[in-house]
Amino acid sequence: MSSRLTGVGVGPGDPELVTVKGVNALRAAEVVVVPVMDTGERGRAEATVLHYVGAEKVVRVVFALNERTDRARREAAWDAAGERVAGLLRDHGHVAFATIGDPNVYSTFTYLAQTVGELVPGTAVETVPGITAMQDLAARSGAVLTEGTEPLTLVPVTAGAAVLKDALNGPGTVVAYKFGRQAAEVAEALRETGRLGDAVWGSALGLPEESVRAAAELDGAPLPYLSTLIAPARREGGRGGKL
Repeated sequence: MSSRLTGVGVGPGDPELVTVKGVNALRAAEVVVVPVMDTGERGRAEATVLHYVGAEKVVRVVFALNERTDRARREAAWDAAGERVAGLLRDHGHVAFATIGDPNVYSTFTYLAQTVGELVPGTAVETVPGITAMQDLAARSGAVLTEGTEPLTLVPVTAGAAVLKDALNGPGTVVAYKFGRQAAEVAEALRETGRLGDAVWGSALGLPEESVRAAAELDGAPLPYLSTLIAPARREGGRGGKL
């Protein structure tokens, strides 16, 4: 029996933002894996999936989602998760993995697919795209991501505030992910580069605790880890000025 592993993007949290193709992929799989931290609480991916498939079809697999410093622990968690999913593939043939956002944008699915490919040779790996947090935040805040010839730069602030500052000094719109714990450094980078005025941040998009605010309101206090920032491009010349 050939094995198939499908990474399904389920969006940033709002169940209504899962695509029709994504829902069909979740329902077509024999098992739907959702990532959880070792603390065991339900994550956004699991909560979203349960709007479309029954709990009996969902398998929770522990990943070191919050491990940033202990590489050995992180690698061990990836290996254990890969072994678990490989076993599910051997037993069921078709397994879907639900990930928030898009499976090809800073997703745990990337590492899982690499591990499973080594454990179950010949596994067909496919992905179903999902709506990203930057798209959702742009819609909820009215921020325009790109116009005309403007570039779009996506930066994970876990790479360091200096990387974000370099991007803000460049052209086009800058989107920052994973910056909650470094909110003070992000606010300072925006001020130093003159990008604070039009910037907007959001967290828990589409959920009851959603917050969408002007970046100028950042006071340096830590924010939720999965916070998103949009610093729109500097736009002059009126309508179509960047064409």
